[in-house]
Amino acid sequence: MDIMLFHSTYGLRPAVREAADRLRAAGHEVWTPDLFEGRTFETVEDGMAFNEGIGRAELLKRAVLAAAPYSDRGLVYAGFSLGASVAQTLALGDEKARGLLLLHGTSDIAENASVDELPVQLHVAEPDPFETDDWLSAWYLRMRRTGADVEVYRYPGAGHLYTDPALPDHDAEAAEATWKVALGFLDSL
Repeated sequence: MDIMLFHSTYGLRPAVREAADRLRAAGHEVWTPDLFEGRTFETVEDGMAFNEGIGRAELLKRAVLAAAPYSDRGLVYAGFSLGASVAQTLALGDEKARGLLLLHGTSDIAENASVDELPVQLHVAEPDPFETDDWLSAWYLRMRRTGADVEVYRYPGAGHLYTDPALPDHDAEAAEATWKVALGFLDSL
C-alpha cells in the first residue's frame, strides 16, 4: 500500500518516523509530510497553540499539497491524533482513497461527505480526553452514513498518544496490539 502518514500536534517526532519504518518493513511505501515545517513540541498545549496559529485551512492546504503527487496511486491516509483528523478529511475527499487508518483521533465530518465502502480503522484509548465516548458514538454513526466500513478498537487504561514511546501516555502492550491489528488491516486492502 501507499500510505500518507500525518504527525500529531507534537510535530514530526521520532515516533512517527519509527511508525513509518515499521510500515515500510511490512512492505508498504510511506510518506511522512512535515506539516509544521520542522517545528516539534514538548507539550500538547504548545503544539496546539502553534497549530491554532497556522489555522485549519493552512494545515489542510499543506496536507493536500503533500498528498497530491501520490493521490492517483490510491493512497491509504493515516495519522496520529491531529494527523488522524487531517487524514480523515483528506480520505473523505479523495475518491481514489484505498483506506483510512486513524490512530488516537478523529475529525468532524462534512454533511455532504460520501464514500463507497471506504475501509476505516480507528484505534483509540478508553477513556480518551480528546475522543469521548459520546463523541465516538456520534462519529461512528456519521462515518457509517457516509458509506465508510468502520472498525473501532479501544484500549482501556492507555493514554491518548499511547503508541509514542517518548511520551508519558505510552502503553507498550496497547501499542503492540494496535500495530498488529493495523498491519492486518493494511494487508487486507
